[in-house]
Amino acid sequence: MYVADNNIMEKQTINVEEEEEVCEWECVHPKVESLVSVNIKEEAEVKPSTTETNRYKNMESVKKDDLYLGCQDGAVTRLTSSQSRHVSRVNIKFESLESDTKKTEEISSVETLEDQPPPTNPFGNCLHELHRLAVTEFIRNLEDQSLSGDPHNGSVDFETRYTELMIIEQDIKVEFVMNGKTCERLEKKGETKNCKRIETEHLFSRSQRSETLPRIVVVTGESGIGKTTMIQKIMFDWANGNQYQRFAFVFLFTFRDLNLLGYKNEQHMSLTKLILRHYKYLSDSEVKEILQKPESLLFLLDGLDEFKHKLDLTQSLMCSDPDSCVPLNLLLSSLISQTLLNGCSVLITSRSMALEALDMQRVDRYVKVVGFVPEQKIIYFKKFFGDTDLGAKAFQYVEENAILYTMCFNPSYCWIICRVLKNYFMTPEEERGPAPRTLTEVYVMFFHIILTNHRQETEDQRKVLIQLAKMAYYAVNSKIRVLNETQEISTFGLQSVITSSFLSGLLRRQSYQEHITYTFYPLALQEFMAAFYFYLDPSEGIEELLVKLDLCKDGQFKILIQFLLGLARQSVFKTLGWILGESERKKAIRILKWMKHKAKQVLKGRDKSEALLVCQWLCETPNKKLIRDSIGKDLEMDFYGSALSLLDCAVLSSVISCCGELKELDLSKTHLTPEFIRRLAPGLNYCTNVILDGCNLTSECCSVVSSVLSAPHSKLTSLRMNGNNLEDSGVDVLCEGMRNENCKLEKLMLISSNFTSRCCSALSLTLSSPHSRLTDLDLNYNKLDDSGVCLLCEGLKSANCKLKTLCMVSCALASGCCSALSSALSTPHSQLTELWLDFNDLEDLGVNLLCEGMRSENCKLETLRLARNGISEKEKWSLFFLENELYKSGRLVYINTV
Repeated sequence: MYVADNNIMEKQTINVEEEEEVCEWECVHPKVESLVSVNIKEEAEVKPSTTETNRYKNMESVKKDDLYLGCQDGAVTRLTSSQSRHVSRVNIKFESLESDTKKTEEISSVETLEDQPPPTNPFGNCLHELHRLAVTEFIRNLEDQSLSGDPHNGSVDFETRYTELMIIEQDIKVEFVMNGKTCERLEKKGETKNCKRIETEHLFSRSQRSETLPRIVVVTGESGIGKTTMIQKIMFDWANGNQYQRFAFVFLFTFRDLNLLGYKNEQHMSLTKLILRHYKYLSDSEVKEILQKPESLLFLLDGLDEFKHKLDLTQSLMCSDPDSCVPLNLLLSSLISQTLLNGCSVLITSRSMALEALDMQRVDRYVKVVGFVPEQKIIYFKKFFGDTDLGAKAFQYVEENAILYTMCFNPSYCWIICRVLKNYFMTPEEERGPAPRTLTEVYVMFFHIILTNHRQETEDQRKVLIQLAKMAYYAVNSKIRVLNETQEISTFGLQSVITSSFLSGLLRRQSYQEHITYTFYPLALQEFMAAFYFYLDPSEGIEELLVKLDLCKDGQFKILIQFLLGLARQSVFKTLGWILGESERKKAIRILKWMKHKAKQVLKGRDKSEALLVCQWLCETPNKKLIRDSIGKDLEMDFYGSALSLLDCAVLSSVISCCGELKELDLSKTHLTPEFIRRLAPGLNYCTNVILDGCNLTSECCSVVSSVLSAPHSKLTSLRMNGNNLEDSGVDVLCEGMRNENCKLEKLMLISSNFTSRCCSALSLTLSSPHSRLTDLDLNYNKLDDSGVCLLCEGLKSANCKLKTLCMVSCALASGCCSALSSALSTPHSQLTELWLDFNDLEDLGVNLLCEGMRSENCKLETLRLARNGISEKEKWSLFFLENELYKSGRLVYINTV
């Protein structure tokens, strides 16, 4: 598979659930038919027929090695005779064009109607099939690309090895327009609404909320998440007749390629000319004919965030003529706004930071690619490894490493982790070192594989590496991803070795027209090499860089810093010592000192997102002393109201575990799912006080928390879970953990957690358990009723009960429970000193019963709160006299009725 964004075009193991759709066009272009029928074993000539020549004058002189059908790197090139011999292997059934009716699957997570059936082809089937075959060859060229130097990396294809990504539809336009907020900020704050899963084939399907088919679709997602791969898969499925068959023509343009038009002073362009430049097998007259039917056209615009020019969909002077030459940004703005080719369909991919260039009111559907869900991760691993058992073994290892497992939601990271682990597990066990545990170690191993495979290829490999790493730092510092052969490659003296298989393992070559560009591959390799540069080059000082890192506020260097810290580890120098040299350890020590100072400042500050980022950096160097010093002597971490991700939870857990102790962790008002809690669990074991108020916790989350309470090394003594929807089942599960002999919990607060009297039996058993250490229990604002309190009192009477404070404010209590409470207060084993019963309906009868228990010599109660209980003035005076009576007997008791 080719993963994610424009700079990620590596093969990955992938799979998809495909719907069986059959094209209804019956005619095949003679030229196409001749190509498809070529036998692989024969050297047959491909000659155009007389009929074909008459119908397509622009192809009169076409020979077998002169037919423009193959696409490479965004531009369509000629299909050579050797390529044409392989066309018959393409999985397209051009001649079986009458077939079953289209099969559709009902998707439970998104409400859609079927696409309209394929329209009658308005262009003549020959032209349509010519384009279809060209797109097929374009996809095959992509599939045939592979990284050299990897003995385990073979050719893959979209048909059998594509792993479907999780895509969700978001209703975000209203907030974006009305509040002027960026989509990125809205997503971080969790303000998106009505998110539903949607399959790729339904991006242009009508939903039940709309009477019209969507025309403009925006697909967003972070780098490496699979946007570009999804676009290529759409092209593949269209060419194979599986999806989007209501479109007669699909045209793909990448913004990265469009940026290069400026190199030939072609900033002004017509749509007709733009299509001709990319799809050379089409003639001017044919393109004009195609553009006459915009409703049958789909334009795929990939990578808006990489576009050097700014789109403006609000300007009044738009272009409506496809033959008019206008500035490129105006041309694209006109196409997206439907001023140009009104009725055509457009799909745009972008990272969210670039979406402010779009007028979101014009967008009909906004979706986000969120990557792999757990089931898709295991599918990906098994397909990548080929060997199911080996894939399962590698996946099990990753599952046990919370950070690596979480990062596998991103296909690009998933690819490099799989590649490194495949090499690791296929190495004889006696020759293996430790398996990678951090992201830096994954990249170090990947880099080590490339270096080892090509160690003897160049005369001075270290010199080449320094030049390459220096270029990487320049690119990071300049905020560029695409490196031009005539500029950056030449400037950094790499032109003589750029074609070596050594560098091809680190750089992805792309050609567009006469331009050749390079990008570091895979994702984040550019930042890794940039960080590596400061360890490689002895002459490069570190102080200037550290000052720059301190001054940077936009996150430009965040991944570089992560690798900078990871490379400072002693184990890295053991792996790459032959290329680094021991002298560079001094830089590592200086970087760790800088990190300690930086982390102290950030973790004590108010910017929680920056604090989470610092924790991610600290994970790359699991240094216990560094982490403890960074957190501070109070050993407290506060992330109240933060928008945590799964990765953040895994990172926090890792940092806390490495620290070995944390006095308080406050995660109140953060949205935590069961999976989030599972990722946090190992770290929670090392916390003394954990606050999880208002975290949207459910009964399923309680199962994980229960396992934390019962863990042999658990240090948890205080737990707050107020304002969650735990329900009776959740409290029952918590009680199981509290009854375990390993549980050390002393204080539990479950205010307003939506449970009832049904769980009071479990709570009672917990209080009477021989292992119970519970001294404070807060059950305020839950509907316990009298029956629940009576059950609870059975546990209070137990000799094992150590409870001193019990709060049951506003728990729907009446006088019916007061006899049981009175009995519990007067039991010889009672240790209860505080009882809160405010905002109930005990009335005079209930209060009188309580007073009987308080008069017992066994009662140790010091505070009784009875405010708002329907108590008469006469009874209040009785309580006043009781206070005096107890005082005279040597007991100081405070009774509050106000």
